[in-house]
Amino acid sequence: MKSVAIIGGGPSALMLAAMLDEKKYQVHIYEKNATVGRKFLVAGDGGFNLTHSEDIDSFITRYTPPLFLEQALRSFTNQDLCSWLKIIGIETYTGSSKRVFPIKGIKPIEVLNAFLEKLKAKNVEIHSHHEWKGWSENYKLIFLNKKEEAIVDADIVVFALGGASWTVTGSDGTWLDLFQKKGIQTVPFQASNCACKVEWPAGFLEKNEGKWLKNISVSAEKQIKHGELIITKFGLEGSAIYALSPLIRNQLLTNGVAKINIDFKPTFSKEELIQKLSIKTTKSITQLLSTELKLSDTQIALLKAFISKDDFLNFEKLASAINSFPISLIGTSPIDEAISTVGGIALSEIDVNFQLHKLPNQYVIGEMLDWDAPTGGYLLQGCFSMGASVGKIFNK
Repeated sequence: MKSVAIIGGGPSALMLAAMLDEKKYQVHIYEKNATVGRKFLVAGDGGFNLTHSEDIDSFITRYTPPLFLEQALRSFTNQDLCSWLKIIGIETYTGSSKRVFPIKGIKPIEVLNAFLEKLKAKNVEIHSHHEWKGWSENYKLIFLNKKEEAIVDADIVVFALGGASWTVTGSDGTWLDLFQKKGIQTVPFQASNCACKVEWPAGFLEKNEGKWLKNISVSAEKQIKHGELIITKFGLEGSAIYALSPLIRNQLLTNGVAKINIDFKPTFSKEELIQKLSIKTTKSITQLLSTELKLSDTQIALLKAFISKDDFLNFEKLASAINSFPISLIGTSPIDEAISTVGGIALSEIDVNFQLHKLPNQYVIGEMLDWDAPTGGYLLQGCFSMGASVGKIFNK
């Protein structure tokens, strides 16, 4: 029986361990925290979005770089995940946003415990307080276990160390240097699915900080994302901007500033907006924006703060601003405040089965690879699919 050492205790690691054939492998998970699944639990704050329900052909296009995870996602789809969760006792439902959650009443800890029960049934051994510190001269694994060094020799090694966000969960990216020293190409971590910095006009935040912009769309270059945003002291955050993270990040790196446009009324054309603004009435333009176009006070405040008085009084220019309201982003939030990160092990360093070219029988899965995905269940599904597909490869 071969031994498999899985380093890390996040979603991809847990799914891999759950998939491996216990008749073929003795599986060990090494976790530096007291318990596994801490980031798994943090991801459940505010609703545990496990995956998304859209068709798999559309699903695979949501990732950056494009199609990177196609093989893994087709090997273990979003539907496969829901079916598998049902087998271990976790029923799911699809919300109005087409996101998939555990049925109401099931808490994230219960989902984690269902995983752990599955691992227990498969005789998977979990070693807590084991922080990976690198390789010995003969490529055995070195761990620090409560200030004592432990050496582990395994037939197969799978790294699932996570990215660099939410360091409180143990996902801090400090392992990057260990791979660099072995000649493995890495990419510096950057924040993704995060807040973006905006220089708000003086006085704007006094009445608008914490206010939501709902039923909008946001565009960057030629990509358009529907969703919502919240105005913060730092800038903007929310689903509509998270999904544009790769484009925003590239613009910031290239130009030092990223340009986005918000459509406050994505279901209305410019001509329709002009028509509604041009009706004969004694109402002021501000009243028309509120009553005829149903713009929120915050949307109206944005228009007044960013466009000139002359443009505000010009129906054509005002309609253009409502349809395509420009905002300049001058930075992103710190990595530790981001939902996820991009960067880590360069994808050129692994083969189609996630095995490192330079280290045979050693694999890398999960967020520690240099890929990106929007929120909405895509991040977790990507990790689950990688773990499951590698498990299927091992079981052959």
